[in-house]
Amino acid sequence: MNIRLFAGALAASVSLSFGMAQAAELEVTHWWTSGGEAAAVAEFAKAAEANGIKWKDGAIAGGDNARQIILSRISGGDPMGATQLNTGRDAEDLVKAGLMTDLTPIAEKEGWKDFIRPSKLLDSCTYDGKIFCVPVNIHSFQWMWVNRHVFEDNGLKVPTTWAEFVTEAPKLKEKGVTPLAVGGEPWQINGMAGVFQIAIGGVDLYKKIQINKDAEAAASPEMTKVFQAIADARGLVDDGFVGRAWNDATNMVITGKAGAQIMGDWAQGEFSVAGQVAGKDYDCLPGLGMQAVLDTGGDAFYFPKPKGDNAEQVEAQLKLASLLVSKETQVAFNLKKGSLPIRGDIDMNAANACMQKGIKILENPDNILPSGEQSFSSDTQKQMEDMWVEYFNTPEMTPEEAQARFVEIIKEAN
Repeated sequence: MNIRLFAGALAASVSLSFGMAQAAELEVTHWWTSGGEAAAVAEFAKAAEANGIKWKDGAIAGGDNARQIILSRISGGDPMGATQLNTGRDAEDLVKAGLMTDLTPIAEKEGWKDFIRPSKLLDSCTYDGKIFCVPVNIHSFQWMWVNRHVFEDNGLKVPTTWAEFVTEAPKLKEKGVTPLAVGGEPWQINGMAGVFQIAIGGVDLYKKIQINKDAEAAASPEMTKVFQAIADARGLVDDGFVGRAWNDATNMVITGKAGAQIMGDWAQGEFSVAGQVAGKDYDCLPGLGMQAVLDTGGDAFYFPKPKGDNAEQVEAQLKLASLLVSKETQVAFNLKKGSLPIRGDIDMNAANACMQKGIKILENPDNILPSGEQSFSSDTQKQMEDMWVEYFNTPEMTPEEAQARFVEIIKEAN
């Protein structure tokens, strides 16, 4: 090759490489900022970088705060390359407005419908027959985390159900230990209420309310028992719960300052970072040890349409979407996150005892329930959240008063 042709080829090569490098950079927003969450999201970043996509991390602390910023940026014409949201109806309006990249081509090419389970997860990403997000895990709030040493060291029975926990709770108080670690952020209180609804009220009650929007079920004696149980739980928390972050509440359990916490399975990431061993240092009780079911929410990634519908940016988005559901990435991410994978065709033998419990529960489709994010619109979710927070923070409010408000919300729910 003569020098002129060589120079021309080199210039073209450099130009192409530079263009691809620019196009392959994706700003990725999410609210995974705790120790366990940061370790998990690093696995996604590692997979992206290894496959030629520059991961520009855009972590935003606090789920509620992050969600508002994320949705506002997209609707305001300042889209990121990819963003985490809950698997559900968070981005419904943006999808309808045509602001999200259609993932259907890559989903059909790779057969997502054949391996993503349960099917409700992909259904939550589907609008008008097209797929606009990719589920990356199965999260459930239906867990209670118990510090075994707190009970054993104080000569108490390690509880296996909520009823046993309530029996031992006064004895913990006498020992100067907070029985129940709670974080006062609205989503935490709302999520905890959903756990009581299943554990105390029963699966049928939950289905009637969550799926059928049944106001009579919301007004039933079974639901009254749920409100009473939450009122009882108010007496088991410490005075510092208001505004406490969820991972700070988890740390109270890890360090023995509290006996237990009702929190989603993402808490496992914190136990893992702290070197805690499931079944030895802590126990996990699905459905408060009373209902071995899971509400299958979780996290999904959406890919906002880039400015000018940049084809190379869209190509990078589709490539990242593919990586997020790949077998290797699913294993690495979920082992760190403490969540369950969206694939049933991968080797999870390295999962700890609590994750194995969750995997076993998922084997029976009857054990899988929709989460609040999948059942209700953002507006209805916010109304419920406000009601549960006021009830938990207001001991003077009776179960009957709170239930009457709940019934009105369900009547108008969408």
